[in-house]
Amino acid sequence: MEHLAQILLLLAVAITIVVTFQRLHIPTSLGYLLVGVVLGPYTMGPVVSMPELQTLAEFGVVFLLFTIGLNYSIPRLNALRHQILGLGTGQVVFTTIVAGTVMWLAGLPPEAAFVFGAVFAQSSTTIISSLLTEQGEENSQHGRLGLAMSVFQDVTAVPFLVIIPVLGMSVAADVLALTVAGALAKAVLAFVLVFFAGRWLLGPLFHLVTRRRSLETFTLAILLVALFAAWTTNSLGLSLAFGGFLAGMMLGETEFRHQVESSVSPFRDVLLGLFFIGIGMRFDPSSIPPIWQWAVFGALLILVSKILIVALMVYRTTADKRVAWRTGLMMSVGGEFGLALIAIALDASVLDIELGQVAITSVLLSMVAGALLIRFNGPIVNRLVKMPAAADLSADELKEAAEQRVVVAGYGRVGHTIAVLLHSRGIPFVAVDTDIQRVAQGRLDGHQVFYGDITDPGLLGVIQVERASLLIITVDDAESALGALSHMRTVCPQVPVIVRSRDLESSTRLLNAGATHAYPEMIEASLRLGASALQILNVPEEEIDQMVQGVRDWGYRPVLERDANEP
Repeated sequence: MEHLAQILLLLAVAITIVVTFQRLHIPTSLGYLLVGVVLGPYTMGPVVSMPELQTLAEFGVVFLLFTIGLNYSIPRLNALRHQILGLGTGQVVFTTIVAGTVMWLAGLPPEAAFVFGAVFAQSSTTIISSLLTEQGEENSQHGRLGLAMSVFQDVTAVPFLVIIPVLGMSVAADVLALTVAGALAKAVLAFVLVFFAGRWLLGPLFHLVTRRRSLETFTLAILLVALFAAWTTNSLGLSLAFGGFLAGMMLGETEFRHQVESSVSPFRDVLLGLFFIGIGMRFDPSSIPPIWQWAVFGALLILVSKILIVALMVYRTTADKRVAWRTGLMMSVGGEFGLALIAIALDASVLDIELGQVAITSVLLSMVAGALLIRFNGPIVNRLVKMPAAADLSADELKEAAEQRVVVAGYGRVGHTIAVLLHSRGIPFVAVDTDIQRVAQGRLDGHQVFYGDITDPGLLGVIQVERASLLIITVDDAESALGALSHMRTVCPQVPVIVRSRDLESSTRLLNAGATHAYPEMIEASLRLGASALQILNVPEEEIDQMVQGVRDWGYRPVLERDANEP
């Protein structure tokens, strides 16, 4: 209980600052950094000092890399290899070389210069995606390129997790080269171990767990897998985060990917918040006056190098100056992953405290300045490129942006039938179900079916249900459907929802909860039987349709009155 007062203080300050930042539409990662500064040892006021906090915060980066790995399984990396080897990898490599060389020429040791280059090459996916969405530019060509490159950075920068800790060793250059080569060899060994363990063990493990239909057990299994992989890489002398990334890659190949991401996100967000608080506690505001010139120089190096490098690369690919410059402005912002690399470098003694302060301050300044460049990227480019402003979306992109996407909740007999109809019309959809056998059958059918609980708000966020053109709930459980409806009407009321119901009573409840349509299965079956009977008796098709639709339009009132009059 000795730390209880400090924990309460930490939570109170964190909630106050993060809520304020959210209301101001400022990335919460910056809010957590401010919490660390306020409660750190370098500012006036109360100080939170718990060694356990820093240890716990390390797992934030583990789960951050775990989530990134989920989105980049081996098949997806193979499919995107040209983009990764092109724009994604090229941007990281060239920026690291250019920024690192400049810092080396400025007098930094080679190891420290390399770390600065790696840190400066990172961009904030959080800031880029939030600002683009707020500005309605997420489907523009420059927006899509910027988002893709920022996400690819997280993958292509993973080798830094292996190399940077090794650079802190005080050995000769040839020995250091051998040590780096050994570390990379260990990374390959770790990949092989996790790969084969994932292929042989993860599938059977999660099939066994999901049969219990317990979200608690499922979450425990995720934690076991992620932390075991982190322990494996750490035992080989590599970083914990690298193991988390490998575990995510393996699970990203399975049908459990969406539910895994939903289940792990609360742990990831809280632990990552603690990590950024820890970074903020390392920041000493009083150190800025002696280093402010270096910090401003570093921030300008981040902004200018990435703008020029990205603009040149994109222009060579698209031959469109406006898209090239706007993408460069997207990528100019500093990144949270860069702060993670700074923490790793400080712990490995590659950077001393003063250089660490320069790096942190440079990244923070570039985040603020980069966010402004993203906000005003259009007017800035209009001044740079003297040509008529073309439409941000080409004809093909407009078609893709308008493409329908349906989410089907439940892959039983009803969900399967709907999936077949959608597939036959070429309408893209994703289906989720809590029955692993149905999920397996759906994937054998060639459909995008994943394991997941539709009542989990986190899962709905992961599959981006707010972007769907339609949600169809086919689960045979009115309470589950009501839970999903309640969340939908709160978060994304613009998405129409069609629900399957068993009887008229549950249909009425679902309609009152906000369903666009709720068809009672038993009555609908009766109507179809009656329509078939009338058809055989040569009643005109048009009259049959009018009669059936009339019953529906009256809210099944004729059927309800008939049931009420029964003795």
